[in-house]
Amino acid sequence: MFSFHKNYFIGTVILFLVEVFIGFYMHDAIVRPYGGDFLIVILLYCLVKSFTNLSAYAAAVGVLVFSYLIETLQSFQIVNLLGLEKSKIACTLIGTYFAWGDLLAYTLGILAVLGAEATFAKNDLGVTKLRF
Repeated sequence: MFSFHKNYFIGTVILFLVEVFIGFYMHDAIVRPYGGDFLIVILLYCLVKSFTNLSAYAAAVGVLVFSYLIETLQSFQIVNLLGLEKSKIACTLIGTYFAWGDLLAYTLGILAVLGAEATFAKNDLGVTKLRF
């Protein structure tokens, strides 16, 4: 179940650096809110795949459910309930408000992951060998 996959880990590190860049330097109405949410599920997927042998489908669904759960908890003001409202890190990582657009960005990010996995899983005959 557990094993290290270098390529996914490299992807995790690169996506983390991109997310940090977006968080610090992008203050627009599209890239920061939606691009960041699109990329965060890809980052989480790569993180999961870095250390597990889960199938692409299982990892993708797990990440998507986790992301939906965090977004739903935002609607209940989870940061305030935990007493972390003064922590900039907690507010940034957990989020402070629910947005339907975030759910769409998460879904599109996971669909991109599954599309990429299916593309890279093709063997020399063009037959997809992706494990779902």
